[in-house]
This record gives sequence, C-alpha cells and structure tokens, in this order.
Amino acid sequence: MSNVFYHLTAVIVVLFWGATFVNSKFLLLAGMRAEEIFLVRFVLAYVCIWFISPRRLWCNNWKDEAWMMLLGITGGSLYFLAENIAVGISYVNNVSFIVCTAPLWTTLLGLLLLKDVYASRNLFGGSLMALIGMGMVIFNGHFILRLSPVGDLLALAAALCWAVYSILIKFVSGRYGAVFITRKVFFYGIVTILPLFAFHPWSFPVSAFANPVVWGNLLFLGLIGSFACFAVWSYIIHRLGAIRTSNYVYLNPISTVIISALFLQEPMTAVAYAGSALILVGVFIANKK
Repeated sequence: MSNVFYHLTAVIVVLFWGATFVNSKFLLLAGMRAEEIFLVRFVLAYVCIWFISPRRLWCNNWKDEAWMMLLGITGGSLYFLAENIAVGISYVNNVSFIVCTAPLWTTLLGLLLLKDVYASRNLFGGSLMALIGMGMVIFNGHFILRLSPVGDLLALAAALCWAVYSILIKFVSGRYGAVFITRKVFFYGIVTILPLFAFHPWSFPVSAFANPVVWGNLLFLGLIGSFACFAVWSYIIHRLGAIRTSNYVYLNPISTVIISALFLQEPMTAVAYAGSALILVGVFIANKK
C-alpha cells in the first residue's frame, strides 16, 4: 500500500485529536475532573478494543510488559492528566499549540536514541517553520496577556510525555501488533490512574451522565479519540517511523482553532491563521524524503 495513504490517515487522526481538546473543555466545564474524564475515556476504549484484540493477555516477556506499562503512563495517564488539567486552567488553543511541540522533542529524542534518524535539511527546516507558525499563533497579541504559567508548564509536560511515548512504541511495534499494543496502553493507563482516586475520590454525580453534553463528549473521546485513533496511530508509527509520524502532531491546532472558535468563542486573529498555514507548509517539508 502506498505511503500516501498512511500520511493522509495520520492527518485525519491528528485533526480528530485536535477536536478532543474542545471535548475535554466541555466536560471540565460540566464539572468532571481531569482524572475522571481520562478514566471514563480509557475504560470505554478498553471495552471496545477487546472485540478486535487478540485474546493473549501478556507480552512475550516481563521486559516487554514493562515497556507497555511505560507506554500506558507516557501516552495515557500522565499525558492526559497533564493535558486535561492544563485545558481546565488555560485557553484550549494555548494548550493545543504547546502540546504541538511534541514533534520537536520526539526528534531530539530520536536523534539520541534511534540509529535510523538523522537531522536532514528538510526535517530541520520544516520543523523550524512549523514552530514559527505556532509562535505566531501563541504570541499574536491576544494570548500573550492571558497565558497561564501553570497551564503552560503542564501542557509542556504533556508534550514531553508524548515524545517519550512516540519513541518507546518504536521499540515494541516490530514484535507486537498495533491493536495489542493499544490495548496494553489502555490497560496500564487505567491501572496507573486509579491510585489518584485514593487521594481525590470520584465526585462527579452519576445522574449528570444523562446530560447529552456529558455522554456525547465522552463517547467521542472514548470511541474516536482513544479507541480508533490510538490503534491507527500505533500502526502508522510502525509504517512511517516515530519521527515522520510525530511531525503530524503540528497539525493539531488547526482543528482546535476552528472548533474552539465555533463552540467556545475563543478568538483568533489573522496572524494566528497565517501561523496555521505556516504549520501546514512546515509539516509538508519536514516529511519530504
């Protein structure tokens, strides 16, 4: 199958993920805490993936099982906890753009840890262009006065988690299928978030799940944003590699900008839209052979 198909699929997945920032914002406004959103989201995804996942329970050895736990933490519990808390205390657009620095950190880690990664002119120039585009959006004269230092640091922590996840998954994707890896990520994400409820017990009322805003956004996060997108993303990383796939995360803000402007009335300037266009061009250049 042509690599063009995998590149287009990566674009679609990232655009869906860009929308999930807005879904999480609605749930936070409805009263759900970050860890509650994550738990319901991953439980839904875990139940769904059992219908298509191999029935094997464990990896080939305990070392690989440890890798899977790290994937569940960096791509699951720790990543989403940092991201969702950041969304709750900062602008959705701000968080989205900062999380979009993940490809930069992925590239740096790849240069250090992966033998088949090198800093080509296209990779360097495209990544730099995409980063400049993000800067145009973040520092467009409006957000600069309303940045949240805590929220921004949490968003950066999420970006670093995703970079580690993107590199780690490369080490296991050759030995296990994408669906099995994804199921493991969901499982260990759930397991590692549960201890948090010992300190902050569940408080969201069960009756509130009858609210269409609540169950509608949770279904999108669980079935589309997690179940479908994670499985497809794992397979794309196997086909295209961690660095090339991760560069598509730069596209995240485009759908976030559009959806947050429509539903959350978060304003964007012409400079910000120009920055989004620059991100598109930068991603195209970075992924050219």
